[in-house]
Amino acid sequence: MADYPLIENHGLIGDLQTAALVTTDGTIDWFCCPRFDSPSVFGALLDWEKGGHFTVTPADATYTTKQLYLPDTAILVTRFMTEAGAGEVVDFMPVTGASATDRHRLVRMLRCVRGSMTFQVDIAPRFDYGRKPHTLHITANGAVFASDDLELTLSVVREPDDERVVHHVTGGHDLRVCVALEAGQQRGLVMESAAHGPPREINGAEFQELFQDTRQYWRSWLHQSRYSGRWREMVERSAVTLKLMTYAPSGALVAAPTAGLPEQLGGERNWDYRFTWIRDASFSVYALLGLGFTQEAKAFIGWLSDRVKEKAGRDTETGPLNIMYRVDGSSGLREETLDHWEGYQGSAPVRIGNGAAAQLQLDIYGEALDSISFAHQHGIHLDIRGWASLRTLLDWLVDHWDQAGEGLWETRGGRRHFTYGRVMSWVAFDRALRLAVEHGRPADSGRWAAERDNIYEQVLAKGWDPDRGAFVQHFGSDVLDSSLLRMPTVGFITPDDPMWTSTLDAMDRELVTDSLVYRYNPEASPDGLRGSEGTFSLCTFMYVDALARAGRTDQARLVLEKMMTYANHLGLYSEEIALTGRQLGNFPQAFTHLALIDAAVTLDATLNRAQAGGG
Repeated sequence: MADYPLIENHGLIGDLQTAALVTTDGTIDWFCCPRFDSPSVFGALLDWEKGGHFTVTPADATYTTKQLYLPDTAILVTRFMTEAGAGEVVDFMPVTGASATDRHRLVRMLRCVRGSMTFQVDIAPRFDYGRKPHTLHITANGAVFASDDLELTLSVVREPDDERVVHHVTGGHDLRVCVALEAGQQRGLVMESAAHGPPREINGAEFQELFQDTRQYWRSWLHQSRYSGRWREMVERSAVTLKLMTYAPSGALVAAPTAGLPEQLGGERNWDYRFTWIRDASFSVYALLGLGFTQEAKAFIGWLSDRVKEKAGRDTETGPLNIMYRVDGSSGLREETLDHWEGYQGSAPVRIGNGAAAQLQLDIYGEALDSISFAHQHGIHLDIRGWASLRTLLDWLVDHWDQAGEGLWETRGGRRHFTYGRVMSWVAFDRALRLAVEHGRPADSGRWAAERDNIYEQVLAKGWDPDRGAFVQHFGSDVLDSSLLRMPTVGFITPDDPMWTSTLDAMDRELVTDSLVYRYNPEASPDGLRGSEGTFSLCTFMYVDALARAGRTDQARLVLEKMMTYANHLGLYSEEIALTGRQLGNFPQAFTHLALIDAAVTLDATLNRAQAGGG
């Protein structure tokens, strides 16, 4: 088995329609084109031999590397040090804009900053997850890699009379390029999809303009942030990461730009996250508005409103809303396995598509309504047609909230009456009632209020285990579930209520290990899948938020500071943390970065109030 890089040994670049992962040794081992959810072109992350890669390393076999983002940007710098000199690869993707396009550019600037360095560039695409062959055509200014439905054009950056670029074919349809530089010199490569023309010579001035424009875009965008709290660097890096995972033409946020990365090495918990979950993206409204990114929040509310208008009248077993969609709002997410790929470190099966799209998860209605209500408080309003569709959606929920479902964690072990699903159904009715009153809009208020109150009573009667002194995962069980950390956040219970503080204490004892938090115990509550998993990073940040709201500020701050030590060298998080401290699961995960922002904002506010009171 190949020596795969650690999941955390990657940085992310993107152009707001797709993205690429770059390892600490200069390899692009994941890139899908032309969209996040398109088939991969470079997929060595999931099969080192068959997946394809775009590698830039020193020709000298002995080197060390360092990696960082250019401050306040999504421009990634990978630095190489050898006995002969020091060089850099500066990776970025020029931002495409808000119109969907098949044209995307991977820009790789090669610099020598000390001494001399010869860069060796190996380009080995594998189209359609390695299922389609391709041809290679070499020209004086670059090369064209072409499959039957996608072309990648490689153009070389050089100066007049530059003779120091050497290229030759390796392995039949792959290419090796060697670039020899002295201190102060800069050259590079631009790989472009849908270029509509042959490779061309790019001069240094044009190359530098691409860099300057991209840097200015990210700095101007991040300048909108209103956050000035204690964890500014981590919060702003999370904001940039979330922006990188946003599909600009629709405003939709993917859960992660990757597929198939395992929650347990060698296990089967390997899912495709390149889609937009109603739940995850709804949380983004809080994080984005909390930082001042109103346009991004407005774009997502528009996307969500379109889904509500489109599906409100649909009457199916799984409800009017799907739990997830493709980034353009379509719903074709059929799950299949790539049996020809071995998976990350042998973690098979590699799945694309997502069968959980057909699940019934009642919590999504509360999350959708909560985000719409929160956006309304910030001046982002639902139009008349949107309100009419929302009423239809609520009418469906009136008749269906008292059902078993698969739940927040998308278990595959059968439907249950999950307490979190009930709590969020309560939120749906509560927020709808508030919106109706504030707008003076027509509503079946009496019925909505009755169902809201029925849910409340049911959660207290069936979701509370008096022997455990805690709210439990689903009715009839005594299993704890960290999803319930959101109960005080959404206002179902006050953070100082004895029933809540008792629940938090029970979670402290059972789900928390050295400040890291498990979702639940799969041995106590089988989820239909073999194996185990690491602590869930999202849940750890939710725990920080819950501790802060409960007034346990010292503990909350320690947990947050500890959790930040588990970020990778760039401040990025995947889904989970293994016992060894390794990151597991799809990377980077939007849900985790959203929760980081929420936790930091909540804890900052709590600490500020405490200091003001103490003064």
